[in-house]
Amino acid sequence: MNPYILATLLFGLGLGTTITFASSHWLLAWMGLEMNTLAIIPLMAQHHHPRAVEATTKYFLTQATAAAMLLFASTTNAWLTGQWDIQQMTHPLPITLITLALALKIGLAPVHSWLPEVLQGLDLTTGLILSTWQKLAPFALLLQIQPANSSVLIILGLLSTLVGGWGGLNQTQLRKILAYSSIAHLGWMILVLQFSPSLTLLTLLTYIVMTLSTFLVFKLNKSTSINMLATSWAKAPALTALTPLILLSLGGLPPLTGFMPKWLIIQELAKQDLAPTATLAAMSALLSLYFYLRLSYAMTLTMSPNNLTGTTPWRLQSSQLTLPLTISTLATLLLLPLTPATDALLTL
Repeated sequence: MNPYILATLLFGLGLGTTITFASSHWLLAWMGLEMNTLAIIPLMAQHHHPRAVEATTKYFLTQATAAAMLLFASTTNAWLTGQWDIQQMTHPLPITLITLALALKIGLAPVHSWLPEVLQGLDLTTGLILSTWQKLAPFALLLQIQPANSSVLIILGLLSTLVGGWGGLNQTQLRKILAYSSIAHLGWMILVLQFSPSLTLLTLLTYIVMTLSTFLVFKLNKSTSINMLATSWAKAPALTALTPLILLSLGGLPPLTGFMPKWLIIQELAKQDLAPTATLAAMSALLSLYFYLRLSYAMTLTMSPNNLTGTTPWRLQSSQLTLPLTISTLATLLLLPLTPATDALLTL
């Protein structure tokens, strides 16, 4: 892609998200979300592969549906209450509609079906943008409206953690596994959204850091399926030793960074007398943990057949920058000791 066009599209992505962040009026927020969608579509379809075009079409249709639903709900709110302000949402009908529209935008269960399919059709770089940056604007709106109907959020959150766990069990494609991982993590964020918005934000940030390092590892190894992971030990032995730790951090095992948000969320849910919800969420984390362990096993404990075609990629030097990967890997593995500091900040 022409670097000028790429720069314009990335600028459009950034601008769309920033407009949504800065808006207090529903029309402006909707406009930011639309800019976001329109800027990422050429990035998704740039390879002209049938899978990429199919993924782009699916993404466009779901995002357009969600945006139309959002516009309809905000217009309904203006009709019922005379308010266009994001903070002034009082009527339960538009609040629920907007919550569902934003759930469709980010890919929460039960409106998650598009996410694995779309992510599977993209290259790893665009998939990374879709899994991280594209979640920011809808989350900014969810944090602002603070939905009054708590049971909707808890149902969405629990369904997402369970679907994210069950869905990933049978997958062999890494991008689909990462899509289900994304659904499960979003479920955890939504569960605690109404009780501690700052904790949701912390979970979102740790999820972005962990997903960034996972995608960068797969990109460095040029891996798109579990079988291709088996050759990674010869390309980057040190990184192959660290990757299981990155995956287990995504699964939320101590003493890695990914344990921190899960620990604080379960603690917060227990404080709110939602022990059964916390138990179900913790049990669903075990499902996710199974497929992260499966990836770790494929990467470190299996040997690939050493035929000539298998050894060719080992001799090709990767042109990818390793500094972002180094920084994100360190953050993914070593931030758990900061939990008391973050806990103190959350309670301020």
